Amino acid sequence: MNHLKIKSLVLIALIVFAVQPAFASNGPELPEQCALIAVPEGQELAFHVYAKGVQVYRWNSITFAWDFDGPRADLFAEQSFHGEVGSHFTGPNWKSKSGSRVKAAAEPGKLCQPDVSAIAWLRLKSTETTEAGIFRGVTYIQRVNTTGGLKPTEPGTFGEVREVEYTAEYYFYRAK
Repeated sequence: MNHLKIKSLVLIALIVFAVQPAFASNGPELPEQCALIAVPEGQELAFHVYAKGVQVYRWNSITFAWDFDGPRADLFAEQSFHGEVGSHFTGPNWKSKSGSRVKAAAEPGKLCQPDVSAIAWLRLKSTETTEAGIFRGVTYIQRVNTTGGLKPTEPGTFGEVREVEYTAEYYFYRAK
């Protein structure tokens, strides 16, 4: 191999490795129809986790419909659901194993549903964080790459609760 080819290969490798982390640090790649859940300018990705759990629904005997009761999921560092790092629960809240916590609210109109067989992707705005830990200063959260979790389609009975399995990825941002 000549000297020029080696230099070219080294340059290409440096560019690939230099660009890859920058791309990954900007959050998930969103389909065109989900552009409205992108976080506002001035935010940077703090970290992201994989969730596996259930969306809980309660039958409302007055409206004869399933009401969303809340999520319950474990959070993992790895896509294979290994390396548990925390939990996600009603509020919605996310809590790390070390006790750090963030509470958020879904932003009206900031959702999309690229897969009709799964719960929507959405953007949430932080309403409360702990003073220290991984969730300190979190400003926005995105829920993306969802599977399952849709409310039941068949009627329930008085007071019935159903848990529907789901998975998702959560991306957490802080102001720059």
